[in-house]
Order: sequence, then structure tokens, then C-alpha cells
Amino acid sequence: MAITHLKGEEVKLTGNEINVSDVAPIVKIVGQDLSEIQVGGEEGCAQVLVVVPSLDTPVCAAEARKFNEEAVKLDNVEVVVASMDLPFAMGRFCTTEGIENLKVGSDFRNKELATAYGVLIESGALRGVAARAVFVINASGVVVYKEICNEITEEPNYDAAFEAAKEATNTSCCGTCQ
Repeated sequence: MAITHLKGEEVKLTGNEINVSDVAPIVKIVGQDLSEIQVGGEEGCAQVLVVVPSLDTPVCAAEARKFNEEAVKLDNVEVVVASMDLPFAMGRFCTTEGIENLKVGSDFRNKELATAYGVLIESGALRGVAARAVFVINASGVVVYKEICNEITEEPNYDAAFEAAKEATNTSCCGTCQ
């Protein structure tokens, strides 16, 4: 069980701890149109899985905008932002913010992603949502980068995540990523 912080207060995380070199669990989240989005596993292209507590916070919104901006610069990489927000709220956010270069999905139904990746907050004021984290998964489905933000209210290390995403494309890729 990992520990992270919310404005200095310790919060415990629960679920299966996933580390670099582990096979990324395959899970399904809910898209803006209520379709299922599969993440993890061997997708034939690199994936950047960005987990945020809620797009309805300034830090999460800024993070989604930054990944949206950078996604177009990444060849053969699929970027997915996942939160516990309802799909309708995510849709409004994406429309308002012009989010078009990444997929946005919700883990609200079963908290499958947060549990499978070990980022479900178990204690504190945000109990039941996901911690802020970034996982980069190569085309073979192996986690090559992991960051769980020590302080939930702070943005991740973008440079490290983007560099890991670029390196993850050095494996074979079928070219089907968006």
C-alpha cells in the first residue's frame, strides 16, 4: 500500500501495485460517449496513461491541457486521461478546453483502473478517487515509466513522462495509434 499526500496529509492507496517492467493490466474505462476504452496490455503502440482525481480541479485541468498539447508531438503513442468524473462532465470539459488529441475516460463504474494500477485512494478526504499518476506502457504492454505524484495537488514531471513515451516507441509498432 503506497502513501501519497494531500496538502501534507498522508493518504493511503490501495489496489495492485504496478511497477516498471510489469505487464500493464488490461482494464476498461468509460468514454465520453459511454463506449468502453481499453487501456493497458499489448496495444501495438505505446500508451501514456494519465490518471487524475477529477478534471474539475485546476491542477487536473492544467495537466489534461498539457498532455493534449504534447500528444500531437508524439508519434505512435496513444494518450489516455482517466478520472472518476462522469462521462458527461468529461465531455463538457473536453469541449470547453478543446481537448482533441487524447482519449478521456472515466473509471467511475467499478474503479477497475484505479484498483488494477494501485492508485485508488483508500483514506482521507478524497477517498474513492484516484491519485495523480502517469504510466507509460510500451507497444509490448510493459510499463516502462511510472510516477505517482507524492503530493496530489502538484503536476507530474512532464519532461520525464514525454521522454519515456518517446523511448517507448522504439519497440515495434503497427502504426495504428492515433
